[in-house]
Amino acid sequence: MSVPLSILDLSPISEGSTAAQALRNTVDLARQAEQWGYRRYWLAEHHFVSVASSSSLTLLGLVAAATSRIRVGTGAVQVGHHTSASIVEAFGTVDALYPGRLDLGLGRSGHRRSQFGAAATTTRGGHPVLDTVTGRTQIRDGVVVPPPFDPRRVTDRSKFLASAEALQQPGAQSLDFADQVAEIQALLDGRFFTTSGVELHAVPGEGIDTELWLFGSSAGESAELAGKSGLPFAAAYHVAPGSALDAVDAYRAAFRPSAQLAEPHVIVSADVVTAADDDTARHHASTYGHWVHSIRSGGATEYPDPATASPLTPDQLRLVDDRLASQIVGSPTTVVERLDALQRVTGADELLITTITHDHADRLESHRLLADAWGLRAARAA
Repeated sequence: MSVPLSILDLSPISEGSTAAQALRNTVDLARQAEQWGYRRYWLAEHHFVSVASSSSLTLLGLVAAATSRIRVGTGAVQVGHHTSASIVEAFGTVDALYPGRLDLGLGRSGHRRSQFGAAATTTRGGHPVLDTVTGRTQIRDGVVVPPPFDPRRVTDRSKFLASAEALQQPGAQSLDFADQVAEIQALLDGRFFTTSGVELHAVPGEGIDTELWLFGSSAGESAELAGKSGLPFAAAYHVAPGSALDAVDAYRAAFRPSAQLAEPHVIVSADVVTAADDDTARHHASTYGHWVHSIRSGGATEYPDPATASPLTPDQLRLVDDRLASQIVGSPTTVVERLDALQRVTGADELLITTITHDHADRLESHRLLADAWGLRAARAA
């Protein structure tokens, strides 16, 4: 196909498994992804949920050590939970041993201001109803665009607030996102001064050959900052399918050429499950909604086994309908058709694939089938 594919890994912990096994699975998938021709292997950062990618800066080094060619990165470091110096020094440490292969993805951490309206997608027979009525889920040239998720639908925010408290020192205040991105750039470039005017140099870290990316899910600060700064932008369609396309438009509208980029460069993420046929893929993906519901409702359970999970109730479905409608599930032919539409509509220069299944073997098979159907190995051989 016309654009490269990359992988975003959350190191999911399956029901009945452990964090240690999830991390082994991540290393295994990274090694296979390199052989299959994926361009990048990015690691998400999530805290106090049932995934093993809470320390993406640590996991970055483990994956880089286990591979030899594929680019490895963070997707994304939640900058509000780290100082700029700790981020740059962590990347510098890994780059010192595995130079020129790292992507530093940065994202805004919690407490984002909501600009979402109420979602209006309905369900029928346990499945999202897709239509083109204003305020409901739309199909734009083959791409599912549900209404943006309204966080007010989550009635219990106690765990979210407790997590935010645990991830920051008492009394500490995060910098504005733009200020912290500028601080990280200054540390990387060797032009960092403290507020009192003292010059400091990050060792290791200063001068490393890394790609700096900004992540965003709406037409807000992250998209505009990436554009104005001339940085590549990752649009999180897999997290916010209702607003990610607007984020891409906002990024391009704001873009100014920089030393890093002469023109906009966009990667768009998607949740994908591929199997030999549509029915098998739907079975492998059948508990995805359960898992998303557990996170949004504050439970954050391990990824459920399709063999034992009960169907979601109508109320549970209403909390996750946007993610179920936009998940791309099916045979290689079905998935390639929908990914091709996503690339065409967004104009993405790359696509970022995240796949979660209960069985690691099914996740490996999903990425392998997609790589073959997309022609990654053939392109690499050529």
